[in-house]
Amino acid sequence: MDKREQLVSVAFDLFYRHGVHAVGINRVLAESGIAKKTLYHYFPSKDELVAATVSYRDHGFVQWLQQRLDLAEGYEAVMALFDALDDWFNGRDPSIQPFYGCFFINVSAEFGNPEHPVHQQCAAHKQQLAALIRQRLESMPKYAADSLIDALLLLKEGAIVQASVAGDLEAGLKAKAVAQRLFSLANV
Repeated sequence: MDKREQLVSVAFDLFYRHGVHAVGINRVLAESGIAKKTLYHYFPSKDELVAATVSYRDHGFVQWLQQRLDLAEGYEAVMALFDALDDWFNGRDPSIQPFYGCFFINVSAEFGNPEHPVHQQCAAHKQQLAALIRQRLESMPKYAADSLIDALLLLKEGAIVQASVAGDLEAGLKAKAVAQRLFSLANV
């Protein structure tokens, strides 16, 4: 791992656990063991470091979820989505970092201006996940997929927030049960 990657990895871990604004650059430097001059060579501002951590998490999370969803299509892929969330919430999948809420929800709340580049990165991540889920529904009739996608995305986000804020580690399975009911109501 080169120094840039090390900085991003350490900063991501700290920002994810404690929040972007709660972690100063000096803490990132202390935990990474990298000199301030090197950090500023790669990242002239903290916002640029934050943007790099958002990209880092986006790549890792999308890759993880895609691997989980690639095991099935249509209905089964959606059920795999909620199983993946359940595994993430409960620390059963070693291929993804432990659950501390949604990094993108947390960071976008800290960068609340929708025009801020970091906020826009977080929004783009959510759009990418929506497209990933929508792809899995392509084998279904279009009317059914269109009627389900928004509800499924809300269930996914709601499960993440419920697990994070309320500590409900069964939120993924509860959302899965609601998704199953939605599919049965849609007659697909």
